[in-house]
Amino acid sequence: MQRKIIVTGSHGVIGRAAAIRLAGQPDTKVYGLARRTEPAIEGVEAVSVDLTRPEQVREALSGIRDVSHIVFGAYIEKPTAAEKSELNVAILRNLLDVVEESSPTLQHITFYQGGKAYGADLGPFKTPAREDDPRLMPPNFYYDQEDLLRERQKGKDWTFTALRPEAVCGFAVGNPMNLSMVIAVYAAISKEIGIPLRFPGTEAAYRALYQVSSADILAEAADWAGRTPAASNEIFNITNGDYFRWQHIWPKIARMFGMDWADPVPTPLATYMTDKGPLWDGMVAKYGLQPIAYDRIASWQFGDFIFNSGFDNISSTIKARQAGFHACIDTEYMFEGLFRRLREDRIIPPLS
Repeated sequence: MQRKIIVTGSHGVIGRAAAIRLAGQPDTKVYGLARRTEPAIEGVEAVSVDLTRPEQVREALSGIRDVSHIVFGAYIEKPTAAEKSELNVAILRNLLDVVEESSPTLQHITFYQGGKAYGADLGPFKTPAREDDPRLMPPNFYYDQEDLLRERQKGKDWTFTALRPEAVCGFAVGNPMNLSMVIAVYAAISKEIGIPLRFPGTEAAYRALYQVSSADILAEAADWAGRTPAASNEIFNITNGDYFRWQHIWPKIARMFGMDWADPVPTPLATYMTDKGPLWDGMVAKYGLQPIAYDRIASWQFGDFIFNSGFDNISSTIKARQAGFHACIDTEYMFEGLFRRLREDRIIPPLS
């Protein structure tokens, strides 16, 4: 029987990887929901929709029935926790209202949480973090989305799975939380200026134990969760499976760009990188790069958040392994592959 899967946020770093992965599976039809439909994703039927507008969701999905799975990767940033929770719960509710009505065939919903479920945005937290760690003070939209699903699920056949990654790295442009893009553009600009690649965060962050999540591993986990009874109504930490310290991997990243590296100096990216638009435009012309607006190429605020987290950030993935999910990737290998892909697609300059 063919699976019909809706992937929201299909142009984001998480949703795009999930849509590509799922579209490559046999007997699977994928609908990619996003505000924009370009660039096209092979094998994915693009649906332009603003999930904040219930009437538009109903209209856009009017011809889509018999949906079996939802992969909910949409996310909207807001300045306060309360606003963030209200809006991100609303867009999930708006989608459920339509799909539950039109698709009694619905079997499973995968959605995403993250390190903020453990307080990674607030300061040092218990590590390794485990899925059964107690909740923090609300509001927290991760908790609120989960509570919505648990309430809506009562008396119904569909199940859900929450996946908790950390610092997702993948191939997507214009996504506010894509660490690999921050590093790649920062390195490319540093190289163009002629300065060594310095870690721009604090000494504590440079030496802390850290982890990241490949968008491809996360996509594989979404596919697995939708097929695996052991994943029903469960929460899983999903990371690359290894840990690292920036002090050890940063020199290797410098070599990936053919650069020297130097000791870290705290350099607020949101302050020092915002004036580099004209330089980037010149690099686009010089190297024949894709004409992507500088303000969409990377989020310097997100980079500052990651590079100034001066405490260990690690989570246990044993629960996912015990449930049968074993995919992993070496983080150094992941970065090298992502940077190579960005060069091949003319997002960043070639090695010289």
